[in-house]
Amino acid sequence: MKKNQIPERTPFPFPAGKLPPEELSRLLTLYTQEDSQIIVRPGIGKDATVISFPAEGSERLLIAKTDPITFATDQIGWYAVHVNANDVAVMGGIPRWFLATLLLPEGKTGAAEVEVIFSQIAEACREIGVVLCGGHTEITLGLERPLVIGQMLGEVEKEKLVVPEKALAGDDIILTKGIAIEGTALIAREIKELSGQVEENFLRRCQNLLKVPGISVVREARIAVNSAEIHALHDPTEGGIATGLQELAMAAQLGMMVEMEKISVLPETDFLCRKLGLDPLGVIASGALLIVTPAGESAKVVAALAREGIAASVIGRIQEKDKGIKLKRDGKIIDLPSFSRDEVARLLEGKEK
Repeated sequence: MKKNQIPERTPFPFPAGKLPPEELSRLLTLYTQEDSQIIVRPGIGKDATVISFPAEGSERLLIAKTDPITFATDQIGWYAVHVNANDVAVMGGIPRWFLATLLLPEGKTGAAEVEVIFSQIAEACREIGVVLCGGHTEITLGLERPLVIGQMLGEVEKEKLVVPEKALAGDDIILTKGIAIEGTALIAREIKELSGQVEENFLRRCQNLLKVPGISVVREARIAVNSAEIHALHDPTEGGIATGLQELAMAAQLGMMVEMEKISVLPETDFLCRKLGLDPLGVIASGALLIVTPAGESAKVVAALAREGIAASVIGRIQEKDKGIKLKRDGKIIDLPSFSRDEVARLLEGKEK
């Protein structure tokens, strides 16, 4: 088949959520180009691209990331900054400049609605020391709700760049905070039927997980890279911790063994997932950070995070690719579950029907 020839594909539409990894991998192989200044090329599990721009005296690299916020949320501008900043931080870099494209629904948008989003963006930028430096705003036909597409630019010294290809068999995998932090907050904010079914104080606590412990991993990524030798960082998002671990393994071209009993599930997450029939391993997981470090270095990372009030623990180990991506659960070793779509997306779609 010629490079630009479009293959025959099945007529079935993709579900909401991330493009299936095999399809995305095919497209990236076909349609991306070589460039000597691109240090980190597009790929599954690659959180951002890295571009070389030598500066006088030292070589610093530009990190560029773009991510949309498509879930309905009352904090859409705030979200857009933090999810993009996270992907710069996990490359070992410092987020610096943010651009935003705001697509707003016709007939539902006035000056007050636009200003709310701008104020949220400004608040999030202040929290992590980022400058809003550009973008685009328009009223768009055919939208039911606002969409924000963010782009974060950051920088990193070449020797401090963190990429998953550095991971080695035998490395430890550390998880910070816990899984499904963002998903738990989203559920509590968006599933209105929960009001009246559970205590209001509990719902508010779930909603507040968005900011405490929060979905930003910028701070813990910086602590990690300054405390020990780091071989990889990754922030699991859509598809939950299971998808994040699989993306990390694919990017590193390695396998892993993860222990379910060592994965921290917050009580709020456990309760809501049980009540709504969700698997917490597949619930959108922004707020957690996966850190891959040599086994002898992991104690340093966990201790450094603990000194700053950030919970973390070793949940597994990198292994050879041919051993697969495994989960030890209730004394049995199984394949790590896969989620074709995020559990929250599945839940929300069911509520819309």
